[in-house]
Amino acid sequence: MTTLRTRIANTKLALAFSRWWSLTALFLSLAMLATAWWFQLFQGLNPCHLCLKQRDIYWIAVGVSGVCSVWALFTGAKGPPRVFSFVLFAIFATGAALATFHAGVEWKWWPGPESCTAARGEISIDQMAAFLGGATTRGPQCDVAAWRMFGLSMAGYNAIISTVLAVLSLTASVRFRSPRRKVHP
Repeated sequence: MTTLRTRIANTKLALAFSRWWSLTALFLSLAMLATAWWFQLFQGLNPCHLCLKQRDIYWIAVGVSGVCSVWALFTGAKGPPRVFSFVLFAIFATGAALATFHAGVEWKWWPGPESCTAARGEISIDQMAAFLGGATTRGPQCDVAAWRMFGLSMAGYNAIISTVLAVLSLTASVRFRSPRRKVHP
């Protein structure tokens, strides 16, 4: 009897998780974007080309999870269709692959795109005058980690977080059913 109660409790928890996953994914994606902007605006860490691509993934996730959450709210459904969670899985898995690629570029495991091989540094007034005179400027490098904590760069942490979000999205896309109680004659 306890196993049945445990299974019912676990199933209810899984159902609640899958029902609220789109809203949770929306808030987590917005939190990741806010964190990226915080590093840019308050820490002075300008994003490289691959960093901006990783942000695009979260903007797409915000759009999909926002539509999914609004749909569930206005239709009165017990939760969004599982296909939305599977789409979020594909989005976050793509983000994990992109972040892993970026981390590999930073560790020099493979070469990055040519759009990321630029000189780093602040732009001075002399450089701005040269730019206005026709010189070109270069943005932050993709192959140089601007920040590391415990040996991992922002791209490394993003790879881990995106992988976790992908697994949670895949879990939310699985249909959970309440266990059937045995009827004894």
